[in-house]
Amino acid sequence: MSSSTTQKAGNYLTSMIIIGVLFFIFGFVTWLNGTLIPFLKLACELKTDTQAFFVTSAFYMAYFFLAIPSSGILQRTGFKNGMALGLLVMALGSLIFIPAANTRNFALFLTGLFVQGAGLSLLQTASNPYISIIGPIESAAQRISFMGICNKIAGALSPLILGAIVLKNASKLEQDVLTATSEVQKAALLDELAQRVIMPYTIMAIILVILAFWIRRSALPDVNMEADLEGDDKVATNKTSVFQFPHLLLGSLCIFMYVGAEVMAGDVIGTYGKNLGFSLDQAKYFTSFTLISMLIGYIIGIVAIPKYITQESSLKYAAILGVIFTIAAFLTKGQTSVTFIALLGLANAPMWPAIFPLGINKLGKFTKIGSAFMIMGIAGGAIIPLVYGEISKSLGFQMAFMVTMLPCYLYVLYYAMAGYRTK
Repeated sequence: MSSSTTQKAGNYLTSMIIIGVLFFIFGFVTWLNGTLIPFLKLACELKTDTQAFFVTSAFYMAYFFLAIPSSGILQRTGFKNGMALGLLVMALGSLIFIPAANTRNFALFLTGLFVQGAGLSLLQTASNPYISIIGPIESAAQRISFMGICNKIAGALSPLILGAIVLKNASKLEQDVLTATSEVQKAALLDELAQRVIMPYTIMAIILVILAFWIRRSALPDVNMEADLEGDDKVATNKTSVFQFPHLLLGSLCIFMYVGAEVMAGDVIGTYGKNLGFSLDQAKYFTSFTLISMLIGYIIGIVAIPKYITQESSLKYAAILGVIFTIAAFLTKGQTSVTFIALLGLANAPMWPAIFPLGINKLGKFTKIGSAFMIMGIAGGAIIPLVYGEISKSLGFQMAFMVTMLPCYLYVLYYAMAGYRTK
């Protein structure tokens, strides 16, 4: 083996490890929202589930507003410096939780979440196309599945860790607040509850700063996407605008639908369980069940794609599975219904690994801006839970869940069967 081949393999492994660490961070921070929804509803005395779902809206809307600016930032900084900057922005968002907790100010909590989402949008805009093109496009879904394992292990751990800290004895506290004999006693209980987030978010900020400096000094190589992809004679080089790629625009909408469905299955499952009669002490762990289900799905994807099944076919079958589990959750009650919601994680797992590379495939010099368009689709996680919250007021939470989720999976099915072919 030549020295250049050995060096190339070493660079590939180094890049995979560093990006894997970043995907772990994505998962840990993102899936804290499932715990924050019931926590902030109680601590900030929110009246409705829809108000509590603004937790996901503030977080995911940052992707919509920051994805394209992130692409411009990466043009100036390069990937490595851009990733370090994203981590520092996330640390700032974590620190905003300190004054938010001290004042029990819901708007300030949402500001912290938006800032965290802004940092993540920069990281995602850099890391997803990076992992897609670091090897053959045909195996991109497999590489993203590896990253998904890092993401979902962190996602399964984060609600367990944060839930054990901020929602310890939550049911008793909830009852104490309801039976408080004075506003002073009630405020004292809620102030004590709000203070619980200060320690974990301070530690998180410190870790994010350390990681930012580690990334900045690492051997992560910058790649020239345009040069790499323009050399592929299958790339259309006669395009003058990113809007001339219908498969990208349809793919961005597909990401919107998919992320909305994923957030519903992961972050809304706790509220869904409470509406079914489960206690807060039980429901606070339901997000982890969904993430464990997704983790299993990613492992299946690594084994099966592309050796036994194409990423297009995996997306099609996953969408069909999503439709089946959604209907099953509606037709059942109690633990069975919650189990089908958690199993939606299995259906959701192959979706991002398939949709993202299909959406940015053969964009050539438009790959970075195309990646930003795909990242903007993450705003589905901001909008779809709010739609569900409003619909549930008139249809009931189970019917509303089905009515909200089925269009998401049906559109993903369309993209898997026809949308990605529209060139």
